Amino acid sequence: MQVRILPFGVLKDWLGATDVDVPEGSTVAALLDRISSGRSGIPAATWASIAVSVNHEYAQPTRVLREGDEVGLLPPVSGGIPDEPESAGEIRLTRAAIDSGPLVAAAKHGSDGAVVVFDGIVRNNTRGRQTLHLDYESYEEMALKQMRELAAEARARFQVRHVSIVHRLGRLLVGESSVLIVVASAHRAQAYEASRWLIDTLKRTVPIWKKETFVDGTVWSDGEPFPENIAARAPEAPHAS
Repeated sequence: MQVRILPFGVLKDWLGATDVDVPEGSTVAALLDRISSGRSGIPAATWASIAVSVNHEYAQPTRVLREGDEVGLLPPVSGGIPDEPESAGEIRLTRAAIDSGPLVAAAKHGSDGAVVVFDGIVRNNTRGRQTLHLDYESYEEMALKQMRELAAEARARFQVRHVSIVHRLGRLLVGESSVLIVVASAHRAQAYEASRWLIDTLKRTVPIWKKETFVDGTVWSDGEPFPENIAARAPEAPHAS
């Protein structure tokens, strides 16, 4: 049977999208072993840190593949059209500059006591290296699905009324907004907590990657490790002494 492989982030520099023939009953783990074998140019640490998606959902190593599955190879992440009710907020990816004003205005409601805004901005340096620009790319269908799920979970977990999440893709210059999160709630504490949880979780789980171009070179940004329930390969157990 045949499955479709879609590498993202730094993996795309080493692997191209391709269709792969695998035996019936193959698992995600077996597919990873097949792809990684003979790829001596890719560090072992990279393979050990990735997550895998199957048809836009995170998949465990034991997941059995089926004919026509779309398999995303996702290195740790850096980072549409709204289909939620209007009061729930706006969730989208965009290649245009993010205009925060209308999004903040749309979040306000007479029942709210607070609107908390997180505006992630491209800074002019990282660890002492002067930044020229950033490039963001995403597994777009999966990223939008994950963003919608995060917004819904935040509303339920923190009892906030409104969550909007907008993330830029493409090339961004210093001073431009890369991600905007707007949370509206009756009480400020819940709005603050939801906003912090949303950006922290988004940066760990939503498949968006950042390439940083400095005056002296270009690198893919190191992402935080995937949570254990998402990582495709569990860490190796220490050897007994």
